[in-house]
Amino acid sequence: MFGYVRVDSDRLSPDELKSYEAAYCGVCRGMGERYGQFPRFFLNYDFALLAMLLAPSDAVSVTGCRRCPAHPVKGKACCEKGLWLEVAAGESVILTWWKLKDSIRDNGFFAGVPARLLNLCLTPGYRKAKRDYPIFDAQVAQQLEELGALESEGCTSIDRTAHCFASLLAATAPATGAPERDRAMGQMLYHVGRWIYLIDAVDDLEEDRRRRNYNPVLARFPQWSEEDKQYLRKMMDHSLSLAGAAFQLLESNAWHSVMENILYRGLPGVEELVFTGQWREYLKRQRRVSR
Repeated sequence: MFGYVRVDSDRLSPDELKSYEAAYCGVCRGMGERYGQFPRFFLNYDFALLAMLLAPSDAVSVTGCRRCPAHPVKGKACCEKGLWLEVAAGESVILTWWKLKDSIRDNGFFAGVPARLLNLCLTPGYRKAKRDYPIFDAQVAQQLEELGALESEGCTSIDRTAHCFASLLAATAPATGAPERDRAMGQMLYHVGRWIYLIDAVDDLEEDRRRRNYNPVLARFPQWSEEDKQYLRKMMDHSLSLAGAAFQLLESNAWHSVMENILYRGLPGVEELVFTGQWREYLKRQRRVSR
């Protein structure tokens, strides 16, 4: 994923915020233990959402306090152990490796050198993750291959290109054998994935226009008028509505209110920032605050 999955922290209680950060730290810790320290640099809160979704109803949101290189003096609340954390950690490594490979292809030889180096450093962890989750890795490869073919032909259909990434994200939830749960989980992740693909396209629109890179939004809306923006936002808001409806069919767990915050407050807030051109400045402010 791309870092667009955020909470509205002002609307979270201190306990909810602590449990959210504990899920993130649990994924990060599991990633370090299984796949090495380097992959941890690529982790973002997007995969905390996957971990929270996969967590069983009886999972405890905070099980310990751990120190790490990012917090060497004062430890952070952490979730320790659990298959749901392991899955999120492994799949995060796989997706990051493929995303870097995709960047190498898009940016050409010289511009792609940084991504090529990062991809090379990530490869040992990726190989372990691929052995752990071969089916997911194959699904990612297939969907990105299909997406790459559509991009190469300059596809003007937003639905066709967004479907590839949405299907990829839907595959992050392993089947449990419970049809209703699996269907709801897949639908929620599918529509969140569709929204992520489109918000990323809007965020990169001017840069892609300048570099003459393929962008699904530009391919569909070459003029990118105000009317086009409103039309696309209606499409994206519909995806969020469908994701929210599917989420309500899932069994509740300790992070239910946090995930509601993400779906109903966080993602719409990010969408507003991106469409109004404030997103990148917001990220800069967040980085200054976190120092």
